[in-house]
Amino acid sequence: MTHVLILGAGPAGLAAARAARSRGARVTLVDSADAVGGQYWRHLPEQRAGANEESLHHGWDRFTALRQELEADGDVRLMHSTSVWAIDRDGEGALRVHATEGPADGPGREPHTLSADAIVLATGAHDRTLPFPGWTLPGVFTAGAAQALAKSERIAVGRNVVVAGAGPFLFPVAASLSQVGANVVGVFEAARGGSMAKGWLPRPWSLLRASHKAGELVQYVSNHVRNRIPYTLGSAVIAAHGTAHVAAVTIADLDTNWAPIPGSERRIAVDAVCVSHGFTPRVELAVAAGCELTSERFVVTDERLESTVPGVFAAGEITGIGGVDASLVEGEIAGLAAAGLTAIPTKLRRRHRATTDFARRIEAAHGIRSGWTSWLTDATVVCRCESVTAGAIDAATAASEQDALRSVKLTTRAGLGVCQARICGRTLEQLIGTHPGGGIVDNRPIASPIRLGELAAASTLSRTEHENTTLIEKESPHE
Repeated sequence: MTHVLILGAGPAGLAAARAARSRGARVTLVDSADAVGGQYWRHLPEQRAGANEESLHHGWDRFTALRQELEADGDVRLMHSTSVWAIDRDGEGALRVHATEGPADGPGREPHTLSADAIVLATGAHDRTLPFPGWTLPGVFTAGAAQALAKSERIAVGRNVVVAGAGPFLFPVAASLSQVGANVVGVFEAARGGSMAKGWLPRPWSLLRASHKAGELVQYVSNHVRNRIPYTLGSAVIAAHGTAHVAAVTIADLDTNWAPIPGSERRIAVDAVCVSHGFTPRVELAVAAGCELTSERFVVTDERLESTVPGVFAAGEITGIGGVDASLVEGEIAGLAAAGLTAIPTKLRRRHRATTDFARRIEAAHGIRSGWTSWLTDATVVCRCESVTAGAIDAATAASEQDALRSVKLTTRAGLGVCQARICGRTLEQLIGTHPGGGIVDNRPIASPIRLGELAAASTLSRTEHENTTLIEKESPHE
């Protein structure tokens, strides 16, 4: 029986697991969270499930059906609270996935070394947040974190909240905040009307394949009207103000390049700010596996979603930011292909083309423009972990003769903190982009934190494994 190992249990990972099982494969599904669903279907814990859980979700019935089907399947092994910390190759060149099982902040996590006939990477993405003066103040959240708290804990991050950034994601975040009691003072979209039109209006007939999105948009607009939430195009939070906590933000109108228009600034009193300027794909495991990336830093795949590494497939946001529909169809394709299907059905390929078209429109309409760097002052912190400012980065960049990224990291420690450049990496590259040596910031041999004792236990496990037997095979209920 073919064994498929899937890393990530969000929409793409769940769809991949179901598709692989439909081809008769045995599936291991790994996720760092304590429940499946990913960020999109994040929900209250089972022990205190909400009566109206679906009110904060789209496609909730689809999710519950997927979850129940996989949980009831004896050939699906679900590994919750399991963090993958490395991918390497054994002595014969086969890929090995190293993981620890158990709560990240708990003792006694169990080490695992996993291998399979095929691997599906469905690791998703996290918020991309552009820095601005005051963004390190308590009360400034990523939009994704605010939505996660609303979905999984029914907690509003503040009483009077501003949502700002770029992209369709701002709508569901505002809706989630409203539903848990926050007063959303306004939603500020950085893209101007002209950019939005260029992204969404060409070839309108192709949007018919995503017509259900219109229904979602109507719901979000209705939420804005019902809660009297202003929605403003071509504007952004360019500064946050406060001492121990955020107390106000400065909003400015932006030109087409996202540079603030002088004289347009106004201050709004708030106690929380939620920002998201798009998403950063989580590709460190793909890089560790040896997968090639595009210039936009997505995993290169063929029509079967196989990467440049044979037997390694990619699905969801790591191939392009296209939303849940793209993740579901890509998960299905990758799962089928990983389980041995060589010819993807025409209908499925057509659905995939429709979702990739939607992803291109999002980038065209809401993609980051270079003028945002004029929001920064020399004192603005860029690397939060190491408290490195924009001024320090500019000075280090100017002093670099070659390989500017490496020089800046070594001289300022930017990107070398706890998050390992997950938050500031793309920003660093943009700030030094006119200098040589832009380099990749996604190479993280240790992909998630691991204690030294756990590392020693993992090394012992690898040494004592039987030569041709994987840990999965040893623990399989069918052996």
